[in-house]
Amino acid sequence: MAHAVTGAHIHSAATHIADHIRRTPVQTSRAIDALTGRQLVFKCENFQRGGSFKVRGALNAVAQLTEEQRAKGVLTHSSGNFAQGLAIAARTLGVRATIVMPRNAPAVKRAAVRGYGAHIVLCEPSLDSRLDTVHTLAAQTGGTVISPSNHPAVIAGQGTCALELLEDAPDIGAVVVPLGGGGLLSGVAVAIQHMAPHITVIGAEPMGADDAWHSRQAGKRIGHPPAGPSTICDGLRTELGTHTWPIVRDCVDHVVRVDDIHTRTALRWLFERMKLVVEPSAAIALAAATLSDAPIDRNTRVGVILSGGNVDLDALPGLLAPRAPA
Repeated sequence: MAHAVTGAHIHSAATHIADHIRRTPVQTSRAIDALTGRQLVFKCENFQRGGSFKVRGALNAVAQLTEEQRAKGVLTHSSGNFAQGLAIAARTLGVRATIVMPRNAPAVKRAAVRGYGAHIVLCEPSLDSRLDTVHTLAAQTGGTVISPSNHPAVIAGQGTCALELLEDAPDIGAVVVPLGGGGLLSGVAVAIQHMAPHITVIGAEPMGADDAWHSRQAGKRIGHPPAGPSTICDGLRTELGTHTWPIVRDCVDHVVRVDDIHTRTALRWLFERMKLVVEPSAAIALAAATLSDAPIDRNTRVGVILSGGNVDLDALPGLLAPRAPA
Protein backbone atom coordinates (compact mmCIF):
# COMPACT_ATOMS: atom_id res chain seq x y z
CA MET A 1 0.00 0.00 0.00
CA ALA A 2 1.28 3.47 -0.89
CA HIS A 3 2.11 5.71 2.07
CA ALA A 4 2.26 9.49 2.37
CA VAL A 5 6.04 9.41 2.86
CA THR A 6 8.77 7.55 0.96
CA GLY A 7 12.50 7.14 1.37
CA ALA A 8 12.99 9.76 -1.34
CA HIS A 9 10.99 12.26 0.72
CA ILE A 10 13.26 11.68 3.71
CA HIS A 11 16.45 12.17 1.69
CA SER A 12 14.95 15.37 0.26
CA ALA A 13 14.09 16.56 3.77
CA ALA A 14 17.68 15.96 4.86
CA THR A 15 18.80 18.39 2.15
CA HIS A 16 16.19 21.00 3.10
CA ILE A 17 17.06 21.11 6.79
CA ALA A 18 20.80 20.34 6.81
CA ASP A 19 21.91 23.94 7.34
CA HIS A 20 19.52 24.52 10.26
CA ILE A 21 19.82 21.47 12.51
CA ARG A 22 22.48 19.85 14.65
CA ARG A 23 23.78 16.43 13.78
CA THR A 24 23.18 14.90 17.16
CA PRO A 25 25.69 12.49 18.69
CA VAL A 26 25.47 8.75 19.07
CA GLN A 27 26.60 7.52 22.50
CA THR A 28 27.07 4.22 24.28
CA SER A 29 27.23 3.24 27.95
CA ARG A 30 29.06 0.20 29.29
CA ALA A 31 27.26 0.70 32.59
CA ILE A 32 23.79 0.54 31.06
CA ASP A 33 24.80 -2.36 28.82
CA ALA A 34 25.88 -4.22 31.96
CA LEU A 35 22.65 -3.38 33.77
CA THR A 36 20.46 -4.51 30.91
CA GLY A 37 22.41 -7.27 29.21
CA ARG A 38 21.98 -5.43 25.92
CA GLN A 39 24.28 -3.74 23.42
CA LEU A 40 22.76 -0.27 23.13
CA VAL A 41 23.50 2.75 20.95
CA PHE A 42 21.79 6.01 21.88
CA LYS A 43 20.81 8.63 19.29
CA CYS A 44 20.74 11.75 21.45
CA GLU A 45 18.07 14.05 20.04
CA ASN A 46 17.95 15.73 23.44
CA PHE A 47 20.92 17.72 22.09
CA GLN A 48 18.94 18.91 19.07
CA ARG A 49 17.88 22.55 18.68
CA GLY A 50 14.86 23.08 20.89
CA GLY A 51 15.78 20.02 22.90
CA SER A 52 14.07 17.41 20.71
CA PHE A 53 13.78 15.85 17.25
CA LYS A 54 10.69 17.93 16.51
CA VAL A 55 12.55 20.79 14.84
CA ARG A 56 13.52 18.45 11.99
CA GLY A 57 9.95 17.99 10.81
CA ALA A 58 8.96 21.58 11.54
CA LEU A 59 11.78 22.97 9.43
CA ASN A 60 10.98 20.65 6.54
CA ALA A 61 7.30 21.60 6.61
CA VAL A 62 7.87 25.36 6.80
CA ALA A 63 10.57 25.22 4.11
CA GLN A 64 8.01 23.89 1.64
CA LEU A 65 5.42 26.64 2.11
CA THR A 66 4.77 29.15 -0.65
CA GLU A 67 5.61 32.81 -0.10
CA GLU A 68 1.88 33.56 0.21
CA GLN A 69 1.51 30.91 2.90
CA ARG A 70 4.57 32.15 4.77
CA ALA A 71 3.14 35.66 4.82
CA LYS A 72 0.04 34.44 6.67
CA GLY A 73 1.97 32.49 9.28
CA VAL A 74 1.83 28.96 10.65
CA LEU A 75 -0.08 27.39 13.52
CA THR A 76 0.02 24.15 15.45
CA HIS A 77 -1.21 22.53 18.64
CA SER A 78 1.36 20.94 20.92
CA SER A 79 2.08 20.16 24.56
CA GLY A 80 5.57 21.45 24.11
CA ASN A 81 8.21 19.84 21.92
CA PHE A 82 6.65 20.46 18.52
CA ALA A 83 5.64 23.88 19.79
CA GLN A 84 9.31 24.65 20.33
CA GLY A 85 10.31 23.02 17.06
CA LEU A 86 7.85 25.03 15.01
CA ALA A 87 8.71 28.23 16.88
CA ILE A 88 12.38 27.72 16.01
CA ALA A 89 11.61 26.80 12.40
CA ALA A 90 9.37 29.82 11.95
CA ARG A 91 11.93 32.19 13.45
CA THR A 92 14.72 30.64 11.37
CA LEU A 93 12.76 31.05 8.12
CA GLY A 94 11.14 34.39 8.95
CA VAL A 95 7.56 33.22 9.49
CA ARG A 96 5.06 34.15 12.24
CA ALA A 97 4.04 31.21 14.47
CA THR A 98 1.01 30.76 16.74
CA ILE A 99 1.00 27.77 19.08
CA VAL A 100 -2.06 26.31 20.80
CA MET A 101 -0.94 24.67 24.05
CA PRO A 102 -2.97 22.85 26.73
CA ARG A 103 -3.15 24.64 30.05
CA ASN A 104 -1.33 21.76 31.75
CA ALA A 105 1.69 21.84 29.42
CA PRO A 106 4.95 21.94 31.43
CA ALA A 107 5.94 25.48 32.37
CA VAL A 108 9.46 24.97 31.03
CA LYS A 109 8.06 24.22 27.58
CA ARG A 110 5.71 27.22 27.58
CA ALA A 111 8.59 29.50 28.57
CA ALA A 112 10.79 28.10 25.82
CA VAL A 113 8.12 28.60 23.15
CA ARG A 114 7.73 32.24 24.14
CA GLY A 115 11.50 32.61 24.18
CA TYR A 116 11.66 31.45 20.56
CA GLY A 117 9.27 34.22 19.58
CA ALA A 118 5.99 32.36 19.04
CA HIS A 119 2.58 33.52 20.22
CA ILE A 120 0.85 31.07 22.61
CA VAL A 121 -2.89 30.50 22.91
CA LEU A 122 -3.92 28.25 25.81
CA CYS A 123 -6.71 25.69 25.57
CA GLU A 124 -8.26 22.93 27.63
CA PRO A 125 -6.13 19.77 28.00
CA SER A 126 -7.97 17.60 25.48
CA LEU A 127 -7.28 16.76 21.86
CA ASP A 128 -10.69 18.06 20.80
CA SER A 129 -10.03 21.43 22.45
CA ARG A 130 -6.61 21.67 20.81
CA LEU A 131 -7.98 20.92 17.36
CA ASP A 132 -11.01 23.21 17.71
CA THR A 133 -8.84 26.10 18.91
CA VAL A 134 -6.15 25.79 16.24
CA HIS A 135 -8.64 25.49 13.37
CA THR A 136 -10.67 28.46 14.64
CA LEU A 137 -7.51 30.56 14.71
CA ALA A 138 -6.51 29.36 11.25
CA ALA A 139 -9.90 30.38 9.87
CA GLN A 140 -9.45 33.84 11.36
CA THR A 141 -5.89 34.41 10.15
CA GLY A 142 -5.60 32.33 6.98
CA GLY A 143 -2.50 30.71 8.44
CA THR A 144 -1.33 27.18 7.65
CA VAL A 145 -1.90 24.52 10.29
CA ILE A 146 1.04 22.12 10.61
CA SER A 147 0.25 18.96 12.56
CA PRO A 148 2.85 17.90 15.14
CA SER A 149 2.99 14.40 13.63
CA ASN A 150 0.27 13.76 11.06
CA HIS A 151 1.80 15.75 8.20
CA PRO A 152 3.86 14.19 5.38
CA ALA A 153 6.59 16.84 5.44
CA VAL A 154 6.85 16.58 9.21
CA ILE A 155 7.12 12.78 9.07
CA ALA A 156 9.82 13.03 6.39
CA GLY A 157 11.79 15.52 8.45
CA GLN A 158 11.64 13.35 11.56
CA GLY A 159 12.94 10.40 9.56
CA THR A 160 16.24 12.19 8.92
CA CYS A 161 17.47 11.23 12.39
CA ALA A 162 17.38 7.59 11.25
CA LEU A 163 19.61 8.41 8.28
CA GLU A 164 22.20 9.82 10.68
CA LEU A 165 21.88 6.84 13.03
CA LEU A 166 22.46 4.40 10.17
CA GLU A 167 25.58 6.29 9.10
CA ASP A 168 27.01 6.41 12.64
CA ALA A 169 25.96 2.91 13.77
CA PRO A 170 25.55 0.79 10.63
CA ASP A 171 25.78 -2.48 12.57
CA ILE A 172 22.55 -2.12 14.58
CA GLY A 173 20.01 -4.87 14.10
CA ALA A 174 17.05 -3.15 15.76
CA VAL A 175 15.89 0.35 16.62
CA VAL A 176 13.47 1.41 19.37
CA VAL A 177 11.51 4.63 18.96
CA PRO A 178 9.08 6.44 21.31
CA LEU A 179 5.50 6.34 20.02
CA GLY A 180 2.82 8.97 20.55
CA GLY A 181 1.34 10.55 17.43
CA GLY A 182 3.67 8.39 15.38
CA GLY A 183 5.52 11.07 13.41
CA LEU A 184 8.99 10.05 14.61
CA LEU A 185 8.30 6.32 14.45
CA SER A 186 6.77 6.62 10.97
CA GLY A 187 9.70 8.59 9.63
CA VAL A 188 12.21 6.20 11.15
CA ALA A 189 10.31 3.15 9.87
CA VAL A 190 10.19 4.47 6.31
CA ALA A 191 13.88 5.38 6.41
CA ILE A 192 14.84 1.96 7.76
CA GLN A 193 12.68 0.14 5.23
CA HIS A 194 14.30 2.17 2.46
CA MET A 195 17.92 1.94 3.63
CA ALA A 196 18.22 -1.21 5.78
CA PRO A 197 15.07 -3.34 5.73
CA HIS A 198 16.74 -6.10 7.75
CA ILE A 199 16.65 -3.87 10.86
CA THR A 200 13.76 -4.52 13.25
CA VAL A 201 11.71 -1.40 14.05
CA ILE A 202 9.98 -1.23 17.44
CA GLY A 203 7.64 1.43 18.77
CA ALA A 204 7.67 2.12 22.54
CA GLU A 205 4.23 3.19 23.76
CA PRO A 206 3.05 4.01 27.30
CA MET A 207 0.68 1.45 28.78
CA GLY A 208 -1.65 4.33 29.67
CA ALA A 209 -1.69 5.76 26.13
CA ASP A 210 -1.69 2.61 24.01
CA ASP A 211 -3.91 3.52 21.06
CA ALA A 212 -1.33 2.22 18.56
CA TRP A 213 -1.15 -1.20 20.24
CA HIS A 214 -4.95 -1.48 20.23
CA SER A 215 -5.14 -0.22 16.65
CA ARG A 216 -2.72 -2.89 15.46
CA GLN A 217 -4.66 -5.56 17.33
CA ALA A 218 -7.93 -4.42 15.77
CA GLY A 219 -6.54 -3.74 12.29
CA LYS A 220 -8.00 -0.24 12.30
CA ARG A 221 -7.15 3.11 13.87
CA ILE A 222 -8.55 3.41 17.40
CA GLY A 223 -8.30 6.52 19.54
CA HIS A 224 -7.90 6.91 23.27
CA PRO A 225 -10.88 6.11 25.51
CA PRO A 226 -13.07 9.02 26.72
CA ALA A 227 -11.15 9.24 29.99
CA GLY A 228 -8.04 10.08 27.97
CA PRO A 229 -4.44 8.89 28.32
CA SER A 230 -2.68 8.53 31.66
CA THR A 231 1.13 8.46 31.63
CA ILE A 232 4.15 10.42 32.84
CA CYS A 233 5.22 10.61 29.17
CA ASP A 234 3.49 13.92 28.45
CA GLY A 235 4.82 14.04 24.89
CA LEU A 236 3.22 10.67 24.04
CA ARG A 237 -0.38 11.40 25.01
CA THR A 238 -1.44 12.06 21.42
CA GLU A 239 -2.96 9.61 18.94
CA LEU A 240 -2.01 8.14 15.59
CA GLY A 241 -3.28 10.11 12.61
CA THR A 242 -4.46 9.32 9.12
CA HIS A 243 -0.91 9.49 7.70
CA THR A 244 0.97 7.87 10.57
CA TRP A 245 -1.40 4.97 11.20
CA PRO A 246 -0.87 3.22 7.83
CA ILE A 247 2.91 3.46 8.23
CA VAL A 248 2.86 2.17 11.81
CA ARG A 249 0.53 -0.62 10.68
CA ASP A 250 2.62 -1.68 7.67
CA CYS A 251 6.25 -0.74 8.37
CA VAL A 252 6.73 -1.21 12.12
CA ASP A 253 7.61 -4.71 13.29
CA HIS A 254 6.47 -4.46 16.90
CA VAL A 255 4.73 -2.06 19.28
CA VAL A 256 5.76 -2.62 22.91
CA ARG A 257 3.67 -1.25 25.75
CA VAL A 258 5.66 0.09 28.70
CA ASP A 259 4.42 0.67 32.23
CA ASP A 260 5.45 4.02 33.71
CA ILE A 261 7.46 2.32 36.46
CA HIS A 262 9.85 0.92 33.84
CA THR A 263 10.13 4.35 32.23
CA ARG A 264 10.95 5.86 35.64
CA THR A 265 13.76 3.34 36.09
CA ALA A 266 15.16 4.03 32.62
CA LEU A 267 15.00 7.76 33.31
CA ARG A 268 17.11 7.31 36.45
CA TRP A 269 19.66 5.19 34.58
CA LEU A 270 20.07 7.84 31.90
CA PHE A 271 20.56 10.60 34.47
CA GLU A 272 22.85 8.66 36.80
CA ARG A 273 24.85 6.49 34.41
CA MET A 274 25.07 8.66 31.26
CA LYS A 275 24.56 12.13 32.76
CA LEU A 276 21.93 12.80 30.09
CA VAL A 277 19.03 15.17 30.69
CA VAL A 278 16.08 13.47 29.00
CA GLU A 279 12.33 13.50 29.46
CA PRO A 280 10.16 10.47 30.20
CA SER A 281 8.93 10.42 26.59
CA ALA A 282 12.52 9.68 25.56
CA ALA A 283 13.42 7.31 28.40
CA ILE A 284 10.56 5.01 27.40
CA ALA A 285 12.63 3.82 24.43
CA LEU A 286 15.35 2.56 26.77
CA ALA A 287 12.70 0.98 28.98
CA ALA A 288 11.19 -0.88 26.02
CA ALA A 289 14.58 -2.07 24.80
CA THR A 290 15.43 -3.56 28.19
CA LEU A 291 12.18 -5.34 29.08
CA SER A 292 12.65 -9.06 29.53
CA ASP A 293 10.05 -9.79 26.86
CA ALA A 294 11.33 -7.24 24.34
CA PRO A 295 11.23 -8.83 20.86
CA ILE A 296 14.99 -8.41 20.34
CA ASP A 297 17.67 -11.08 20.34
CA ARG A 298 20.18 -10.54 23.15
CA ASN A 299 23.08 -10.54 20.69
CA THR A 300 21.58 -7.75 18.58
CA ARG A 301 23.01 -4.23 18.81
CA VAL A 302 20.06 -1.91 19.38
CA GLY A 303 19.63 1.73 18.41
CA VAL A 304 17.65 3.68 21.03
CA ILE A 305 16.33 7.07 19.95
CA LEU A 306 16.29 9.47 22.88
CA SER A 307 13.71 11.83 21.45
CA GLY A 308 14.09 14.85 23.72
CA GLY A 309 15.35 16.46 26.89
CA ASN A 310 12.68 19.00 27.79
CA VAL A 311 11.96 17.69 31.25
CA ASP A 312 10.33 19.91 33.86
CA LEU A 313 13.10 20.01 36.47
CA ASP A 314 10.66 20.99 39.22
CA ALA A 315 8.74 17.77 38.55
CA LEU A 316 11.85 15.60 38.12
CA PRO A 317 12.08 14.16 41.66
CA GLY A 318 8.58 12.73 41.30
CA LEU A 319 9.38 11.19 37.91
CA LEU A 320 12.38 9.10 38.94
CA ALA A 321 12.10 5.56 40.27
CA PRO A 322 13.57 5.09 43.77
CA ARG A 323 17.26 4.24 43.75
CA ALA A 324 17.86 0.53 43.89
CA PRO A 325 19.42 -0.76 47.15
CA ALA A 326 23.20 -1.02 47.07
